[in-house]
Amino acid sequence: MCGSLQTGWLLCWILWCQFMKRWNDGLEYKKPGPALFNSYALYAYDSVWLAAQALETFLNSNGTVSYSNDPKLRDVNGSTLHLSSLRVFDGGQKYLDTLLTTNFTGLSGEVQFDSDKNFIHPAYDVLNIGGNSFRRVGYWSNHSGLSIVAPETLYGKPVNGSLNSNSKSDEHLYSIIWPGETSETPRGWVFPNNGKPLRIAVPNRRSYLAFVAKEKNPPGVRGYCIDVFEAAINLLPYPVPRTYMLYGDGKRNPSYNDLVNAVALNEYDAAVGDVTIVTNRTKIVDFTQPYMESGLVVVVPMKQAKSSPWAFMKPFTIQMWCVTGAFFLLVGSVVWILEHRMNHEFRGPPSQQLITIFWFSFSTMFFSHSK
Repeated sequence: MCGSLQTGWLLCWILWCQFMKRWNDGLEYKKPGPALFNSYALYAYDSVWLAAQALETFLNSNGTVSYSNDPKLRDVNGSTLHLSSLRVFDGGQKYLDTLLTTNFTGLSGEVQFDSDKNFIHPAYDVLNIGGNSFRRVGYWSNHSGLSIVAPETLYGKPVNGSLNSNSKSDEHLYSIIWPGETSETPRGWVFPNNGKPLRIAVPNRRSYLAFVAKEKNPPGVRGYCIDVFEAAINLLPYPVPRTYMLYGDGKRNPSYNDLVNAVALNEYDAAVGDVTIVTNRTKIVDFTQPYMESGLVVVVPMKQAKSSPWAFMKPFTIQMWCVTGAFFLLVGSVVWILEHRMNHEFRGPPSQQLITIFWFSFSTMFFSHSK
């Protein structure tokens, strides 16, 4: 037992000496270049102590350091690796389980693993680097997400998904200082001064000039297709330098197949115009979504409507039909008042006159009257 313990601590001592040597070399390194001592050195320091504590626990639990041959390690014909001479640590699985159950606080923080062998409460500082200096603008952890509050203060608070639900104002970072000493987010990449703008081919048409046509003023073209393209370009978060190049002599409409082939052969970077999307063209170039008529359809389930003799009443509501009928009766009554003294068809017994009023009113719905 004592021999095994001495062997384990000797291994950890060798690792520790190697780490201290690299640390001293990093501190004494004066030449320009990245320093060897950084956050990874803290993790390496904690890794050495993790291995040492796990080995001590392994030996204290009656674990022994022994090795045996692995039948899976065999030399291939002609190989000089001598894999068969390698030995396998018999207590490897038990030592691994001891590593995963070790819990201590090191220089990099709390060192602990869950059942899935994942690091518990991992956290990172979000740094804003500018020139030779940097500033911390927040933190990130799988418990709180992006936050200006240190994750250690949020571990005991309830969470909502991956972000804490205690203060929505904490779910952001401090302002970022971008190159140029500005806090405004850059729009995006830009072309260098000597960069080549996109070559946009535009058909020089003879007819249907409303779609695309030659223009004397910049950018040299106009039309509905140009307006749509310019609107799409302006929605991009970065500038796109472009040059419109007319395709055709303007005396007759150019061949659109030849125009598409020119784009496919990289004579132009793109083409803007009323180019019809057909099969042979889609095989050599890519088209945008058509904005004139997409041709897309949506198939949805539909219940079969049952026929009914009262289907003619569906265009209007019941109240509308009642108001319409009342107006017909009102019109019939007015006509009866004006006609019954002089028109013999509106005379007779009261029942006949009432039938005449109803008939005249409803006949206006189904008959066209002439003078």
